[in-house]
Amino acid sequence: STYKDETTLDPVYKEIAIENGAINRMNRDELCAKCAELKLDTRGVKDVLKKRLKSYYKRQKLMHSAAANGNSAVYFDYICVVDYEATCEENNPPDYLHEIIEFPMVLIDTHTLEIVDSFQEYVKPVLNPQLSEFCVKLTGITQKVVDEAETFHQVLKRAVSWLQEKELGTKYTYTFLTDGSWDMGKFLHTQCKLSCIRFPPFARKWINIRKS
Repeated sequence: STYKDETTLDPVYKEIAIENGAINRMNRDELCAKCAELKLDTRGVKDVLKKRLKSYYKRQKLMHSAAANGNSAVYFDYICVVDYEATCEENNPPDYLHEIIEFPMVLIDTHTLEIVDSFQEYVKPVLNPQLSEFCVKLTGITQKVVDEAETFHQVLKRAVSWLQEKELGTKYTYTFLTDGSWDMGKFLHTQCKLSCIRFPPFARKWINIRKS
C-alpha cells in the first residue's frame, strides 16, 4: 500500500523487488497476457496493469513468507492478506490525512496455501475527493473509479459481511497479514475517525510481515 516507510527486514522484499523489475520491463501485450494467465482483470492502461500484477505477486509472496515462518499456519485456519491504497500527495504535509481508496482482502487457506476467495472494492474519498496526479500514478486508481465508488462506511459493511459469510472468527480461526503497520495502524485508524465509525474489533490484531 501507499507510503510504507519501515525498514525492510525480510528477504521476501528482495524477491518482490526482482519481480517488480521484471514487470516494469513488460510491454502492454505481455502485461495483458500475464494478467489473463493469472485470471486477473486485463483492462486498463499499461501503468494500471503493472500495478495489478505487482499487487498480486506481492500478496502471494507475503503469504508464502508468513506461512514458511510458521507463525500463521500453526495457529490459524486462514490468513487474510490486506493491502489498502490511500490518498496521498507527492510531498505529504505533516497533518495530511490519508483516506482509503481501495479495500482489498485475499483469503488464504494455511493448510493448502491456496487463495480460496477475495474481496476488493474501491472507496470514494470525502475529505480530498480529487485525487492528486501523483496518487493516480502511484496507485493506478483513476478519478473515475473513485467517483463511481461508494463511501468507506458502505464498503466496510460489505467487508464485514464477507468475513462473516466465510465464518471467520466463529467456525474458523484467522488473522490478518499486512505489509508493515500502516494498513491497520495508520490508514484504517485514520479512516474510521474520519468516517465517525468505531474501529472494527477484527482489526485490533494482525501479523506484520516486516516483524514476523
